[in-house]
Amino acid sequence: MNKRQLSLSLYLNYFIHGFGLIILTQNMQALSNHWQTPIATVSYVVSGVGIGRLVAYFILGNLSDHFGRKIFVNVGMLSYFIFFVGMAFVKNIQVAYMLSILAGIANSALDSGTYTTFIEMGSPQGSANVLIKAFVSCGEFILPLVVANLESNKLWYGWSFMIAAVILVFNFVFLNRQKFPPRNQDDVETESASQELTGTKKIIVSVSLMGYGYTAMALMILYTQWITLFVRKTFNFSMSLSHWLLSLYSIGSITGVIIIFLLLRKGIPENKLLLMLNIMSLLALAIVCYSPIAIISMLAAFAFGFSAAGGVLQMGLNLFIKLYPHVKGRITGVYFTFGSLASFSIPIITGWLSKQSTASAMRFDLIIGIAGVIFTGLTHWALTTSKTNLQKEQ
Repeated sequence: MNKRQLSLSLYLNYFIHGFGLIILTQNMQALSNHWQTPIATVSYVVSGVGIGRLVAYFILGNLSDHFGRKIFVNVGMLSYFIFFVGMAFVKNIQVAYMLSILAGIANSALDSGTYTTFIEMGSPQGSANVLIKAFVSCGEFILPLVVANLESNKLWYGWSFMIAAVILVFNFVFLNRQKFPPRNQDDVETESASQELTGTKKIIVSVSLMGYGYTAMALMILYTQWITLFVRKTFNFSMSLSHWLLSLYSIGSITGVIIIFLLLRKGIPENKLLLMLNIMSLLALAIVCYSPIAIISMLAAFAFGFSAAGGVLQMGLNLFIKLYPHVKGRITGVYFTFGSLASFSIPIITGWLSKQSTASAMRFDLIIGIAGVIFTGLTHWALTTSKTNLQKEQ
């Protein structure tokens, strides 16, 4: 098994996944014209992605434990290929919605096969999983440039879909030349982590990490959805500054991935780092929510991106998988199902709150941030005390 080549191929899938996450919204006007429907209908089609994830995560996670990781990485790639090619040509809204659901299933299949594979390859502290976020962010950064270039040159919008499809074909051939590690094998790190926790503390950590799967995703979704409108209406920030706060969040996210990856490679305990980053993200978010001073808001937006979107979601999954090393796929499915619930529920909750004010919608993120600190605090406490007790017994 060539770990470097396999890792490169798995990461390339997430670069394309970065395309998949935003390709419908980036082409919203073009798709509206192509389908001869209002923008609202395109938005409805986008919602199918969340339904696909919600339905598929737990099922595919369980199946990957029984049939192997490679099969489900391939399922994810083939599903995304059908999505990209189909969306470029489809004119029927019902078919488009089914393709959107298929994109959600593709995301679920990739996650079920990839996160587990990186753990089974023995990456130190699960650091390889954190790096996935960087490749997603790169895809999200490059696609808007591709779409803008197509629009400015008055070229067919479908080329943005076809570029992704062609890269997938290349990577499909490359990936299937690689050998995957045996599924559900244990290394010293995962075996010791699963043995340290027993009884009530294991239940506390499990429930806390499931809750964190929700809050970690919800924190990011709410910020990206409301920050621009919130600062414009609440603090009268300019349009350019409002968008810049979202860009700084993205820059902070990519920076965070790199720093956190290096810290994990040096052996910093994940549970300790996770708690520190959640406290940092809560403080940064509080500043964004209440500071009318532009420069302070800019620094806080960067810090929030660094701490809330720099790979903490992946770190939470790594800890969860270590508790149940024999069912890594199932745990991945459970964890991301809670994240999918956030994708589905947060727009509904904040939509209701926004009827009062955009400030109410945005500041609801603080409640989510507090919950995240509680969940990671309980996880840190249970893991630390269990380790201390085990050392005393020895």
